[in-house]
Amino acid sequence: MDTEALRSFVRAAELGQFRQAADELGVTQQAVSKRIAALERELEVRLFARTARGVELTLDGQAFLPHARSIAAGVERAITAVRPGSRALRIDVLGRRSAQAVVLHDYWRAHPETDLDVVTLRADDPRIAVAAVEAGEIDASFRTVTDPAALPPDVHIIHAFDSPLELLVGPGHPLASARRLTPAQLRKHRIWVPGIAPRSEWAEFYDQLATDFDLRIDAAGPHFGDEVLLDTLAESADVATLVGARDRYIWPANHDLRRIPVVEPTLVYPLSLILPKTNPHPGLSGITAHLASLPTAPEPAWLPSWATTPRHGERGIANARGTRPRAR
Repeated sequence: MDTEALRSFVRAAELGQFRQAADELGVTQQAVSKRIAALERELEVRLFARTARGVELTLDGQAFLPHARSIAAGVERAITAVRPGSRALRIDVLGRRSAQAVVLHDYWRAHPETDLDVVTLRADDPRIAVAAVEAGEIDASFRTVTDPAALPPDVHIIHAFDSPLELLVGPGHPLASARRLTPAQLRKHRIWVPGIAPRSEWAEFYDQLATDFDLRIDAAGPHFGDEVLLDTLAESADVATLVGARDRYIWPANHDLRRIPVVEPTLVYPLSLILPKTNPHPGLSGITAHLASLPTAPEPAWLPSWATTPRHGERGIANARGTRPRAR
């Protein structure tokens, strides 16, 4: 089986576009298309279906992807083992404007000599990220497995940093003029978080948040992207959403959106980092040291019950016994 075809398939599956995969692999889009077509002929199945925005995996493609990842990662490790020099540190983030990406960019600005490759796996299930770390395809992933006991023996998870939540609203919203808000003040207001994926860490987070504070979390409808979400907020007098304090959002000036901190308690999304237990990339030590230097969320703070890894600066957490989340 052609390993270059496998690499092309994996990158196209992760990026959702042949063109972007070709750019990353340093070949033409036609070359990627030919490689994948040859792979489909060899397997006698269709791996991709065309969409308006690119391509998406068929059921056969979804079944083939984890095996293809493992093979491609094995080939890459074999090449790296005999290639002079070291490869880039490859870390998975949830999105290019996410708090994780912002923190990594801050680190890189302070250490521009770091050979860093920031990627985004096209997967909502954190177990896929665990498999990618285990296979050596990536060196670390900013994902959370809410049951650490389910991790394979050669992978572990550490607390990365806390992300306090803010309410994001348009100028016509009744809470738009507030400087700070408490969770009690959010009750009965529609908090729209479209596209919450089943089995994802954030699905569990919002379930617990809604239960503990009696909030109206609305996940209805597909997520058409940040631009559509921001447009909706700007035009609406009753829709709001929650964003991380470090998440980067950009909108036209005439949207006049407002980011309002939520306090008493601070609502905290705990971000974790999945790492290999043995033979980690040498560059990870600098990243983890940077994460340990980040400030913790203002007290009192609420965290979900699965935030059970020790937090830097306190070495203990609320809910370590697995009880429902509460302010600490």
